[in-house]
Parts: sequence; structure tokens; C-alpha cells
Amino acid sequence: MLNIIWLLLLASGIVVAAVNGNIEVVTEAALGSARGAVKVCFDLIGVMALWLGIMKIAEKAGMVRGIALIMKPIIRRLFPSIPPEHPAMGAVILNLSANMLGLGNAATPFGMKAMQELQQLNGHSDEASEAMCTFVALNTSCITLVPATIVGVRVSFGSVNPTEIVGPCIFATAVAMTVAILLDYWFRRFSRWRRIP
Repeated sequence: MLNIIWLLLLASGIVVAAVNGNIEVVTEAALGSARGAVKVCFDLIGVMALWLGIMKIAEKAGMVRGIALIMKPIIRRLFPSIPPEHPAMGAVILNLSANMLGLGNAATPFGMKAMQELQQLNGHSDEASEAMCTFVALNTSCITLVPATIVGVRVSFGSVNPTEIVGPCIFATAVAMTVAILLDYWFRRFSRWRRIP
């Protein structure tokens, strides 16, 4: 679906440029954007290497495990269908902990493992379980304490104060996560579409 949307946007831009007699603008914009994308990528390498190094040190120092221990009682309440000592619980906790610290590349394998374990608990059904839906909602809206990528992009574009986004980012992701938890709870308890066991 997303490919169709991008195709329609691209085609409509080309058609409008052709109708207005400015087809060269499309070529210039495409080449300029490609050049700018490569420049931004190179600018991001240094900043991302620094943040990922700091986050890796935090991970090795046990910060991810510490957050996981703090989160465990909350996660148990959010995922009542997962047995407390099941491997899915550990993978969910580690995924969310890594996401909170901005460790996206560390969070991805934990997220994949969590979904595999949740699918086993789901009996390999084609329909997602409540726990799977909750996990997707939390993983997508997880609070981010260190928005390294956004800071890196702001540095690459010459921002005077690239870290000023940290506070608003924490607030926005906290609100998003709260809304996701509330909606998930509502759908699990009160929605007429919820699965009846």
C-alpha cells in the first residue's frame, strides 16, 4: 500500500511539472535530494557512532538489565497472558529496555525473538494474540530517553542546540506510550471486536 502511495505522489509531481512546463525541476530535485541524502548520511556517521558507543557501554554496564528489572512488575501487568518465567517475557522486557535507551539495533533482535515466542504461545494461529498486539503497540510507541538519531540529524543540519529536542522527545514519546497503553487496555476489555476465549 505504501508503495502505491509513493508511486501516486511521484507520478502526480511529474505530471504537474510537465503540465507547467517545468519537467527539469523534477530531475534537479531528484538529483539534489540524492546528493543531500548522501551528505546527511555521512554527517550522521560520527554522531551515531558516538551515541551508539555510549549506549553500548551503558548496555555492557548493565543499564539495560537494570531497566529490565524495574520494568518487570509493570510488564507482567501489561501482559497477563504470558507466564512470568516464559522466554517471551524476557525478550519483551529487553526489547522495551533497549528502545528506551535508543539502542534500536539491540532492540530489533529482542523484538523478533519476542514475537517468535509470542507466536508459540499463540498456538501458531494466523490471528495475532492480545499479547502480540500489546507488544506491537508498546514497541511502536516506546518512550525514548536518548533520541540519538534525531540529535544526529540536527547536528548534520547545523543546529545551534541539537540536544534541545531531548526534553520534548521524552515528553512526546511518554504521551504516545501512555495513549498506546490506554487504548490497548480499552480494546482488550471493552471493544466489541475483542476475541472471546
